[in-house]
Amino acid sequence: MRIHIVFLSLIAALATAMAEPAPPLATPAAVDSAGREAALDDLLSERESIAAHQATIAAARKAGISEQTILEARFLYHVDRREDEAIAALLPEFLKKRDDFKLEDSAIFGVKEDWLAVVEYVQSIASLQKGDKDAFKRHITEAFWLSPRQAAAFAPHIERLRLEAAMRSVKIDFKSILAPLADGPPIALEKLIEEKKAMLLHFWAAQSQECEAAMPDFIKTATALSSNGIAVVSLVPPGSAENMASARKMVAPYADKPCGTWLVDAVEKPLSRDLRIQNLPNMVIVSPDGAVLFNGDPTDDAFWDAVKKIDARIIRPKAASDDDE
Repeated sequence: MRIHIVFLSLIAALATAMAEPAPPLATPAAVDSAGREAALDDLLSERESIAAHQATIAAARKAGISEQTILEARFLYHVDRREDEAIAALLPEFLKKRDDFKLEDSAIFGVKEDWLAVVEYVQSIASLQKGDKDAFKRHITEAFWLSPRQAAAFAPHIERLRLEAAMRSVKIDFKSILAPLADGPPIALEKLIEEKKAMLLHFWAAQSQECEAAMPDFIKTATALSSNGIAVVSLVPPGSAENMASARKMVAPYADKPCGTWLVDAVEKPLSRDLRIQNLPNMVIVSPDGAVLFNGDPTDDAFWDAVKKIDARIIRPKAASDDDE
């Protein structure tokens, strides 16, 4: 099961703050207080769009909510949306307020050390954006030291850095021959990447609810890539006949879609092992010479950054959920 990057302790503190009972009397002061609480609630919970988020910020300022609290909310907004570049852009504001933090003005922090840990965390993300690994390690280590209970938020960035370093020495062997998910002879990957710009490897499993939910989006992505000269290969882990039957059933509705080739990963020397696949679904983009250009979550913006480097004309399709709106 994929774990979304969240600041668990911050969310817990936020839930506690929002659970406080409303004043019993509708006095003018109580009305003002209720309006302020409503503005704060909207500020901390809005995730729909940057325009909606900006509107809640304007309303919060009008209601008299402190700039420190607004900065905290902006930080959470970008964390929840996994927008590292936007988090890094907040660094000057965090550094400016680092020594002026007021615990009584905070909507989400229980102790000052949690605030200082987030300042270090933002510094680590900014360092990562610049490619300064030494600074990243220094700041993320300090963040751990200041607030170890927020390890669940810090750890994924360390894991990503290590994965990127490991992938630099990996070369995919296109001579690998894999069995099809459906009936038919084994297929060599080199046949699939012939005269292609790159290859997308999509790792998934029928038993994963996340994979089932993400399948419509994968089909749209596969269609966009296939029609622009990128080979698409989906790989399920080898398993029982029952598991294989479940996988075939899951992909049956997409039989008429140009979504690439459905294969079963090898039992010995599986590609998933070489690529360190730990979460499903997972996308890997491989160049024609076998180098790994991307390895990670299909929803990561870096996936489409890698695609654009292969062919800038490829347009990212809308999410399948948008089709229902």
